[in-house]
Amino acid sequence: MHCPFCRHSDSRVVDSRSTEDGTTIRRRRQCPECGKRFTTAETVTLTVVKRNGVTEPFSRSKVASGVRKACQGRPVSEDDLALLAQTVEECVRAGGAAEIASHDVGLAILGPLRQLDEIAYLRFASVYRAFEGLEDFEAEIALLRAERDLGAATEESDLAGAGPPG
Repeated sequence: MHCPFCRHSDSRVVDSRSTEDGTTIRRRRQCPECGKRFTTAETVTLTVVKRNGVTEPFSRSKVASGVRKACQGRPVSEDDLALLAQTVEECVRAGGAAEIASHDVGLAILGPLRQLDEIAYLRFASVYRAFEGLEDFEAEIALLRAERDLGAATEESDLAGAGPPG
């Protein structure tokens, strides 16, 4: 690490701290030559590999942009999209890989999008799962209904099992 003041080729780490979201480490450094201090930030780069083999850095804004199209005309706010993009990034980073296929990013979007808005989910899923006809939509809708019914039944059973407060 070169000193930004005197260009000396070495520096000493005085302090290291992780940012709140844990994606960056801030290091406070001191130059042994001139004695001045400076701060560096280290981040782990997550790279997306597109279908044609081209790679680019992961971008929350691209996730939000892609989902925004599926959410057109739906009651989904920009804050909802930003939160969804953050959730997707956390999920992808949790996988531990430095590179991820763009198709896998699309699949990682499906879960949080289903929770956010079912219609937007169906629109997005129809592209990423390459729906070919009405049967594919009908099967996905049946799955959504079954999951909703299972969730409602689980909720009722939890309430019934809780009993009156003692």
